Amino acid sequence: MAVTEPAPVAAPPAHEGILRRQALRESAARTYARSLPIVPVRARGMTIEGADGRRYLDCLSGAGTLALGHNHPVVLEAIRKVIDSGAPLHVLDLATPVKDDFTTELFATLPRELADDARIQFCGPAGTDAVEAAFKLVRAASGRSGLLAFTGAYHGMTAGALGASGGAPDVRVTRLPFPQNYRCPFGAGGERGADLSARWTEHLLDDPKGGVPAPAAMILEPVQGEGGVNPAPDEWMRRMRRITRERSIALIADEVQTGVGRTGAFWAVEHSGVVPDVMVLSKAIGGSLPLAVIVYRSELDRWQPGAHAGTFRGNQLAMAAGAATLAYVRENRLAERAGILGARMLARLQALSSEHPSIGDVRGRGLMLGIELVDPGAEPVTVTAETGSAPPPDPALAAAVQQECLRRGLIVELGGRHSAVVRLLPPLTLTDEQATAVVDRLADALRAAECSPYRRAVGGPTR
Repeated sequence: MAVTEPAPVAAPPAHEGILRRQALRESAARTYARSLPIVPVRARGMTIEGADGRRYLDCLSGAGTLALGHNHPVVLEAIRKVIDSGAPLHVLDLATPVKDDFTTELFATLPRELADDARIQFCGPAGTDAVEAAFKLVRAASGRSGLLAFTGAYHGMTAGALGASGGAPDVRVTRLPFPQNYRCPFGAGGERGADLSARWTEHLLDDPKGGVPAPAAMILEPVQGEGGVNPAPDEWMRRMRRITRERSIALIADEVQTGVGRTGAFWAVEHSGVVPDVMVLSKAIGGSLPLAVIVYRSELDRWQPGAHAGTFRGNQLAMAAGAATLAYVRENRLAERAGILGARMLARLQALSSEHPSIGDVRGRGLMLGIELVDPGAEPVTVTAETGSAPPPDPALAAAVQQECLRRGLIVELGGRHSAVVRLLPPLTLTDEQATAVVDRLADALRAAECSPYRRAVGGPTR
């Protein structure tokens, strides 16, 4: 009897081995890699190609870092120019032509009232270090140590920045209510809810028994990103500026994710006409490479030499890529384009809510959009005059939608208090056709997730 040789077993695809080794070698703190099990090998514009040959539309954009998408020609050319010139790539904080070009271009985009009397501090390459620098700056200038921050905020993962964020386990700042329409903490929503938020802030600061000594600064995001894509109302922003100015409290605007055209204005504070005392900038200003700075009024510049330093604050390649990105966004009016295209996408997403009771709210500004998913069959947990009843958030459904999007070649992120907000952060170079494809794929993914038997078994993202 002839012996039959066993059929050869095909080796697993290379990308599966890479993912397996990542899971074995990297820390349990990894985030995006858990919910997005892909191995990018090529990328251009909005498209990522994985090692398995699949292509994806990227609506994460490096968490908002890639204003021009992946490998934009003007960014690559700027990087090549520095490399080919023989210029030093590492210079600490020495002056260079590349840095001078970057600073000049950045100042040309800033609100004029700030740019005319500003100083810039180059920080370590992450936005969270710039937040830390801002805190040190205002404390040194004011002689005070306290800070005002808002519920739902996210400012980074280093100790001081995390302490000012909404999920801080050890609160050392005064927490103020951020206005929301859909889940208003005062049960009002709209202009009334924003007014109550401002009134509470004023009362707390002026109450001699309120337990809040005069703080060094207030830090806020013009649009809370990780907090669930909650835009701050323009009039409320103006109230915060008035409240802080009248009490000699520095106002810090965290524009790490909202800056460089993302919200439909070059800087999100421009929607309200507010000029802060300090702006924290990172992500898109580096043109896809690590870069972070703070820009602030010169009167605050009371630091001693070395008061805030960092070995990699002289990243020449990032400055070159950043200057090219800033110029391209400005010259091609991409902020205005983001506002127009974002409004169209927002309208289409809002239209979906009439077909899907699981869409509790659609919100955003420019190309910073969010869809909060809820469990419509559960008892309402929020009631406001503006939105009526709001069912509880449904993080399991959001996680299922994210996975269904990935199956359809669309990369999205989750955020919000309970990770129940599907977030869209496409590049500013998004075309009309790509915008349509994004909404179509998301709608299809939502339908599939709502019918999925494993929906309730899918846990929320691990962040």
